[in-house]
Amino acid sequence: MPAIDVLAERLSSYLAADQVNQIRRAYFYAEQAHDGQRRRSGEAYVTHPLAVANILADMHMDHQSLMAAMLHDVIEDTGIPKDALANQFGETVAELVDGVSKLTQMKFETKAEAQAENFQKMAMAMARDIRVILVKLADRLHNMRTLDAMPHEKSRRIAKETLEIYAPIANRLGMHNMRVEFEDLGFKAMYPMRSERIRAAVRRARGNRNEIVEKIEQSLLNCLRNEGMEGDVKGREKHLYSIYKKMRGKRKAFNEIMDVYAFRIVVDKVDTCYRVLGVVHSLYKPLPGRFKDYIAIPKANGYQSLHTTLFGMHGVPIEIQIRTREMEEMANNGIAAHWLYKSSEGEPVQNSHARARQWVKGVLEMQQRAGNSLEFIESVKIDLFPDEVYVFTPKGGIMELPKGSTAVDFAYAVHTDVGNTCIACRVNRRLAPLSQALESGSTVEIVTAPGARPNPAWLNFVVSGKARTHIRHALKQQRRSESINLGERLLHKVLAGFETPLESIPDERIQQVLDEYHMEVFEDLLEDIGLGNRMAYVIARRLVASEEEETPAVEGPLAIRGTEGLVLNYAKCCTPIPGDPIVGHLSAGKGMVVHLESCRNISEIRNNPDKCIQLSWSKDVAGEFNVELRIELEHQRGLIALLAGSVNAADGNIEKIGMDERDGRISVVQLVVSVHDRVHLARVIRKLRTIKGVTRITRVKA
Repeated sequence: MPAIDVLAERLSSYLAADQVNQIRRAYFYAEQAHDGQRRRSGEAYVTHPLAVANILADMHMDHQSLMAAMLHDVIEDTGIPKDALANQFGETVAELVDGVSKLTQMKFETKAEAQAENFQKMAMAMARDIRVILVKLADRLHNMRTLDAMPHEKSRRIAKETLEIYAPIANRLGMHNMRVEFEDLGFKAMYPMRSERIRAAVRRARGNRNEIVEKIEQSLLNCLRNEGMEGDVKGREKHLYSIYKKMRGKRKAFNEIMDVYAFRIVVDKVDTCYRVLGVVHSLYKPLPGRFKDYIAIPKANGYQSLHTTLFGMHGVPIEIQIRTREMEEMANNGIAAHWLYKSSEGEPVQNSHARARQWVKGVLEMQQRAGNSLEFIESVKIDLFPDEVYVFTPKGGIMELPKGSTAVDFAYAVHTDVGNTCIACRVNRRLAPLSQALESGSTVEIVTAPGARPNPAWLNFVVSGKARTHIRHALKQQRRSESINLGERLLHKVLAGFETPLESIPDERIQQVLDEYHMEVFEDLLEDIGLGNRMAYVIARRLVASEEEETPAVEGPLAIRGTEGLVLNYAKCCTPIPGDPIVGHLSAGKGMVVHLESCRNISEIRNNPDKCIQLSWSKDVAGEFNVELRIELEHQRGLIALLAGSVNAADGNIEKIGMDERDGRISVVQLVVSVHDRVHLARVIRKLRTIKGVTRITRVKA
């Protein structure tokens, strides 16, 4: 067949003859396997794997990757098992094909879940062999090139997935050319009219700009020659999706974006890059704050270059990138350059491969910690940030973090244990809030404490996927241990009424109950009780195997200490505080919610032992508790200051304040104060009563 012959001829320029023959054999195997199958465009199906192999050949990929490209749809579309491929082409090729194949046998409730599961499977295969993602990217690129044959809805869905996941992955792996093509093809499929309008505008603008571009290009070339330096100068075109994103994100008009002229200067050595920088800065004035040195500190994807912005002729802004030829190839091909130039031991090539492996290792760690595939894919999307900040450790090490990262992101980047026990931070040797976004060049020091635990509020400001995944994992573990602890206390209390200590129940009986509820370990059952998913009374009766409808003897109420954590919540409707008579409402999935005995919201279920449990406050109860007061007083100047002063004098703290006038003379103030107990509350109220003009103070309860 002519097409495979043409490819084989191209491959013979860098692969051995026996390797080319193996690729031919894979092609003919795929041709037979897909016999009778056609693409939506009407072509024979085998044209697709051949096109994917051609894309990989452009990157000079190895023969195993090209064989996997030929066979990548065989497992998924023809029913040929992985073992058959392993027998024919070896275990490595079979693993690559399996990693690229989708999960076709499993049924998912939503498209999002299917997408997440497929990506999760591919990520695990990527960790074993990074070539999986390169074959997948080439497969997706050919699908995007032939997207016109698809129905409109499906093409939009594929384009959205490409823009959200595959284009950022190509960027993360440093594959600029592929990312640009993904973005422009995805943009065209998602927004065909916007794409066409911008394309037409670019064509018109290009005609008007040609003369200026040529003049600037010539002046840069002349400047290099005068200094005796060799280099290629070429104008850089902004691609359509990049223009669209800038117009939307920065709210700029098309003309403002096109007013910037961009050039790339490619030279032979790193030393020459810095010399060229000095030359262009003497030719045109540099714009302050717009110089970036990505050669000394490469981007996370291995990208290296010098960036500077200059004031050109007539005040026209000129963006210039200066790099070596090897850096140019690295910028365009990214990790694929590891195969393209693997004979050379060039530092950037090795670096890029190491960085990509490091990223994949991080992705695998997130996958292991994530609760489910949807949570995992959300973390990966977060982690595919295109911009980075570079901060220093106290010992001078450089850490790369996504733009907008905080000290908590930094702590988790250093080590999971540092993140989990983080309590404060110093930025440039000064104490700073954990939520403060870090800036490049800052030195960050993390303060830890042995007993500290992650705070759920951190999820509101962390931006890195690693931090988010580990915080969620730690909170789940914390919630589980607290649920088990509460469940055990509830079960002990009910069993005491049956006069049967938990320790005296035989292991066989406990195992029978676990089997009834399809659980593996007793801690799972205790967790369910603590979360309110199962009633302690019902479990206790199953454990003592009592068939009579007897009621256990009433023991004293369960004492709470206020330190039970995530599984014990205080009702917002009646805001109970230590000293109040209280009752616990077991809410499925949330654990126990503490209400006042007099709370109207639980009046119907208060006497139902399946829903409520009597509680009391422990003698060593700790913490601060919010309570709402309603104060009626005569309107006067400095009212808020008077109230704040009185609360402060009683060692209280105002959490929230609101005010409305009942008439022109009387004001009604809603005050939320934090107190330790009822005695402390009484002290706060006594202080408030000393304010002149206070007529009434009532505590707000449901």
